[in-house]
Amino acid sequence: MTRIKRGFVAKKRRKKILKFAKGFVGSHSKLFTAANQQTMKSIRYSYFDRRKNKNHFKKLWIKRINAASRSLNTKYSILIKNLKLSSVIINKKVLSKLYIIDTNSFIKLIKVK
Repeated sequence: MTRIKRGFVAKKRRKKILKFAKGFVGSHSKLFTAANQQTMKSIRYSYFDRRKNKNHFKKLWIKRINAASRSLNTKYSILIKNLKLSSVIINKKVLSKLYIIDTNSFIKLIKVK
């Protein structure tokens, strides 16, 4: 029986990991074992950070809306309550963009009761 050499498959796998680890600092981008561990960790971080990112942006939109509404003598909580009571369906992202792009329409939204 002939001997089977698996160098090609293993080399391809290692090259793929090292290519993914390009840009990591020190041995994390040069040595396979360290690079493999770091890539697994980075994949885990990216999964959790995608969720953190959503929370971060939601907080940012709330801060923007609060600042905008306070400049017009209304609190954020009162603004949201009035929008819900008047059954205006608009999300926080659009509301924060609305103030930045078109302030007049935002002022009209605040006055809706």
